[in-house]
Amino acid sequence: MYWNREIETMERAALETLQLQRLQDTVLRVAQRVPFYQERFAAAGFTPDDLRSLADVRRLPFTTGADLRATYPAGLLAVPLDDAVRLHTSSGTTGKPKALYFSRQDVDHAAELIARCLVMSGMHAGDVLQNIMTYGLFTGALVMHYGAEKVGCLVIPAGPGNSERQLMLMQDFRTTAIHATPSYALYFADFLEKKGVDPRKELSLRRAFVGAEPYTEETRRKIEAALGLQVFNSYGLSEMNGPGVAFECPQQHGMHLWEDHFLLEIIHPETGDPVPDGEQGELVLTTLCREAMPLLRYRTRDITTVLPEPCACGRTHRRIQRIAGRSDDMLIARGVNFYPQQIESILMGMPALGRNYLIVLEGLDELTVKVELAEAGFDGQVEHLARLQSRIADSIRAELLVKPKVDLVPPGTLPVSEGKAKRVLDKRSL
Repeated sequence: MYWNREIETMERAALETLQLQRLQDTVLRVAQRVPFYQERFAAAGFTPDDLRSLADVRRLPFTTGADLRATYPAGLLAVPLDDAVRLHTSSGTTGKPKALYFSRQDVDHAAELIARCLVMSGMHAGDVLQNIMTYGLFTGALVMHYGAEKVGCLVIPAGPGNSERQLMLMQDFRTTAIHATPSYALYFADFLEKKGVDPRKELSLRRAFVGAEPYTEETRRKIEAALGLQVFNSYGLSEMNGPGVAFECPQQHGMHLWEDHFLLEIIHPETGDPVPDGEQGELVLTTLCREAMPLLRYRTRDITTVLPEPCACGRTHRRIQRIAGRSDDMLIARGVNFYPQQIESILMGMPALGRNYLIVLEGLDELTVKVELAEAGFDGQVEHLARLQSRIADSIRAELLVKPKVDLVPPGTLPVSEGKAKRVLDKRSL
């Protein structure tokens, strides 16, 4: 199924010609209207006339989250403030937030991209989408909401939390799809188990669109097995319109990144040099259609890989692997760098373990992994638990080259959240 077959299956040469045209238009606009980029261009000795090919994008300066905070609240606007119709911001937990402005055209484009994503997954006008993301300054819920309405879905703006109400809405209105964080999907699966509700028999769920947190393939399988539905991986960030930047097709081997709206690069996180397709690095994105607040070479800090081979679905927009982690989420223990998702991948692949875990760092790089047992795995036999602990520790050591202490705890004993999960407790900085 296609939302816009002409665009989604455009020949690569034509797509790259369109990208170059849109990139040149974007660069010229910011050079004329945004003092921040005027100063950066002058410092780099760059003019819009120097942009003659897509490869010339490397001559442009990077834009970072720190730049967005430094120019807060409106230093990156490329239109008069009166032309902006919506404002979103980042959480601002590290100081001033990042303010993101949308024009009417930007709002429409964001909805169009989500519509494209949903139809690609098999959604249609007869579906009911229960939106369990946070509404408000966070882009995720509203952008998905508008896109699903464009497809013709019945949208339930449930918001996060209150699992009793979520269940009631699913039962009463025969919800067929949910939009949630992976941690909440796991939390809700536990809730259904405790309620004795079999989602395959008592609910109409067929799809879940999950994002806003990095998660592993093993976690996807846990969600699918627990809720009896198909999980589609979604990628987005507020700086690029929110969700709908990249999305899985039914092949579910990487996410198609919509290259008519975004120019993608993968760079080495430390040097900033480009890395070849198939090699892991930091995702850098340039907006090609953003009107109110275009961004050039924005460093997302998200670690991924371009999958170079064509997709069997027929779409020509390149795919990226699921996000392996964020460069600023990398942990270091005993001189070894790793991402929390590497540990999650091991834990979620073991049937004897439950769906909740916590990574604790303390003292002189002491690494402890606390993980709940599955109900079936908690038989109380000391010998059985000792073997399981050893298996987990050895598996993590093989992956990270660091052997952790493993604490197996009864189901339901670790802290849970109906919002974003807190998977790491670093006591070394406390």
